Amino acid sequence: MKQAFDLSVLVKNSGEWLKGTGPESDIVISSRIRLARNLAGFPFIKKCSEDDRKKIERQVRTRLEALAGWDDIQYVDIDSLSEVDRQFLVERQLISREIAESEGSRAVAIDPCEQYSVMINEEDHLRIQVMHSGLDLVSAWEQIDKLDDAIEGELLYAFHPRFGYLTACPTNVGTGLRVSVMLHLPGLVITQQIEKVFRSMQRINVTVRGLYGEGSQYTGDFYQVSNQVTLGHTERELLTMVGEEVVPRIIDYERKARDFLMEKGEQDLLDDVSRALGILSTARKISSEETMHYLSKVRMGVNLGLIDDVEVATINKLFIHTQPAHLQKLQGRMLTTSDRHIERANYLQRHLRDSGSLPDELN
Repeated sequence: MKQAFDLSVLVKNSGEWLKGTGPESDIVISSRIRLARNLAGFPFIKKCSEDDRKKIERQVRTRLEALAGWDDIQYVDIDSLSEVDRQFLVERQLISREIAESEGSRAVAIDPCEQYSVMINEEDHLRIQVMHSGLDLVSAWEQIDKLDDAIEGELLYAFHPRFGYLTACPTNVGTGLRVSVMLHLPGLVITQQIEKVFRSMQRINVTVRGLYGEGSQYTGDFYQVSNQVTLGHTERELLTMVGEEVVPRIIDYERKARDFLMEKGEQDLLDDVSRALGILSTARKISSEETMHYLSKVRMGVNLGLIDDVEVATINKLFIHTQPAHLQKLQGRMLTTSDRHIERANYLQRHLRDSGSLPDELN
C-alpha cells in the first residue's frame, strides 16, 4: 500500500459498481455488503482517545499491508484530506458521510477497481464493504466473506460467544452484516406508489435510505434498501430476506409501474423523457438537484427503449461526475456554487454530444 495517492486517478474512471451491468441493472444500480468489526482490547470509537484511534489505525494498516494480494490497495489518510476530497470519496460511495465529517485519526483502504474498501475508525473500528453492479448479493457476500476471514487472520476481533460480533450500535450486534441494494425507482415515484411500497417494507425490518445512506435525502429517485437489524439472524437469512424476498418484490412493483406508464400514455412519457434530455443538453446553468431529477427520467427512458444512442453506463457516470466534489476534481480547482452550475451544464453537453444524443443543430 502506498501512502501518497492522487484521488484524481479515480475521477477518470467509473467504479465497477457504476458500469450498469449485472442482473436487473435497469432497476438495481448496485449491491453492497458491509461488515462492522471492532478490535479486542480497545473501547468503541465514541469512547476512544485520540491516542487509541492512532493505535487502531496504525495496527490495522500494518496488518492490512501484510495480507497477500493487497499490494495494489491504496491507503488514504482521511484526516489529512481537504473537504472536497472527503466529499469526493463520499460521492463515490467509498466512505460514509459519518467518517468524512468526523475528526481525528481515520483512514480508508481502497481497491483500485472500487469493488471494496475498508474504513478505519468510523462508527466501528472497521467497516468492510464490497459493492457490485446490479443485483449481485451472493458473489458480493462471497468476496467480503473471504476478505473478512483474511483480515481476521491478522487482527483479533471483539466477539462474544452468545451475542456474536460486538458493535457500537446495538442493531449491528451479531453478524455485523448490512445487506444493501441501491434501486432506481422513477416509475413508483411518478405513479405516487413509492410511499405505499416502503411502508409495507417497514413491517419486515427493512429500512430505506437515500443515495448516500443514513440521513441523506432521496434524490434522483434512488433508494437504498437494507436490513434493519442483525442480531438473531444468520448471514444467509439476511441475504435471503433482502436479496430474494424484499428486493425482487420492489423490482416487480417498479416494472409494473413502468408498464402502466407506457400503456397509459407512451407519447406522454416519451415527451417527458425527451424534455428532460433536452434540458440536460441545452441548459447553460443547472444545479445538482435538477441534474439528478432529469437524468433519472433519461435513464428510465433509455431502459424503456424511448431514447436511443445513450448507454446506461454513460448516464450512471453522469450521475456521479456532476456531483459537486467530482466537478471540482475534474476541473482541478475550487468552484463557487454558481461556477459549478455553469461547469455542470458544460460537462453534460460535452458528454451527451459524444454519446450522439444531441440533435444535429446542437452539435
